[in-house]
Amino acid sequence: MTIYVEKTAPEARQRKPPEGIQGWGADLDPQARPAYPKERTPPRFIHRHWDELEQQEPSVKVFHSTERPGLTPVFGTAQPPSGLSGMLRAGAFRYSENDLRHWLMLLFADRVNVVEGILDDLAHGHVPNLFREMGGPAEWRHNRAGFVRKAAIAAGVVALLLYVNGRRRRR
Repeated sequence: MTIYVEKTAPEARQRKPPEGIQGWGADLDPQARPAYPKERTPPRFIHRHWDELEQQEPSVKVFHSTERPGLTPVFGTAQPPSGLSGMLRAGAFRYSENDLRHWLMLLFADRVNVVEGILDDLAHGHVPNLFREMGGPAEWRHNRAGFVRKAAIAAGVVALLLYVNGRRRRR
């Protein structure tokens, strides 16, 4: 909590509440709390009408941690695992969450999924605009120095690869 102090002579300094800030001091008076009329004592759901939540039925493969005995009652199925990235994710979930292999395999599966998405776009006749989709215009507008540095590094890497490839072909 920030306390504002008048900037006057030291003997006249005193602490004042910031009256201009809406909601300041809401905890001082219960009537000033935004949720006060709806708060309940005891809280809601003390006497719930179910013993266990109804289990959602999986329609696709759903991964869960090896630390949990089963699926949570509710889970998402919007992006089911598929392709090589799905196989990598299945392999990652054989390991515990405290195992580095678990997380590295999930990170690699994310990268593979990006490539799979680009290939899927190309297969359906849509050429992705990678520059725009990767934030190129925003980078140019808001971080020109970083954009130029990244472009110079990329150009250097491409030039080095072309040079090495050219030397290999001459041999």
